Amino acid sequence: MSGEARSIPEQNHFLFNRLHRALGPWLSVQVSGQYEEDEMSPKKDVQKSAKNTTTINKKSARFTGDELAAMKNRAKELKAEARANKDKADGESDVLAAIAAMPEADRVMAERLHAIIKGSAPDLSPKTWYGQPAYARGDKIICFFQSAQKFKTRYATLGFSDNANLDEGALWPVAFALKKLTPAEESRIVALVKKAAS
Repeated sequence: MSGEARSIPEQNHFLFNRLHRALGPWLSVQVSGQYEEDEMSPKKDVQKSAKNTTTINKKSARFTGDELAAMKNRAKELKAEARANKDKADGESDVLAAIAAMPEADRVMAERLHAIIKGSAPDLSPKTWYGQPAYARGDKIICFFQSAQKFKTRYATLGFSDNANLDEGALWPVAFALKKLTPAEESRIVALVKKAAS
């Protein structure tokens, strides 16, 4: 029959049947937001989708415990912001609680940075970001502190987001390592925070 001429409706019907036979097991119909199995599809496709789900779950196991904890903290923070539309006082208490939970060396530095940032840019609102102290204008983070212990680094970090106004030509720093705070570092931080928040 392949050599015979067919009318257009016959050709369409012929092509549809061939496609349906070839792709039938993978075709599905959407009913009320869920996919039902096609009558012709074999049951092994259901097993395949379960196998694919297992593969996806195995891939998520590649995150470290610290990374998973940071993601969970961030998800909690986003939910809390959406639910309560946190005001400045709530954000401040969250930041102070995050600082209080830090080991002593990081806690002392974070407390001092908190005071410096509040004094230098009072219009920034304190809030937590990935479980760490951060300071934002509206919902946009301007600067943040990362404890050395949390990220297992040899120094703490004062960082600035892309919302910070620190642009200087085509290249400028956005993160600073902190080993300790002396008056020289504090005055530099005041200048950076004022510029970032301007």
